[in-house]
Amino acid sequence: IEESIESHKELGPGLLESVYEVILTKRLRDRGLKAVRQVMVPIVYQGHRFEEAFRLDLLVEDSVVVELKSIELMPRVHFKKVTTYLRLTGHEVALLINFGESRLMDGLHRIVNRYTGPPLP
Repeated sequence: IEESIESHKELGPGLLESVYEVILTKRLRDRGLKAVRQVMVPIVYQGHRFEEAFRLDLLVEDSVVVELKSIELMPRVHFKKVTTYLRLTGHEVALLINFGESRLMDGLHRIVNRYTGPPLP
């Protein structure tokens, strides 16, 4: 969270999501954290496994899913998308961060996985 706030202070809103993604990844790695971009999330449908069904923007320390946006208004669908990522991967916590806000704290959302079963295949 701290690194996203600092990035936003330095860069401001309005850049492409991909710019915030590469910069935030660098900042996290510089801090000694494992941060992986564009992590594939497979899905199984009717017995077929699709490896590239979804992509996480960032996965930090193999446990925190980070979804980045750079938009004016945050539609509810983005919250549902992140909840789906958590359910499919079995991870418990995600951050949905909208760099499009003038104050990043207004665009920072913590989402917790309420799914209690095993990770889906």
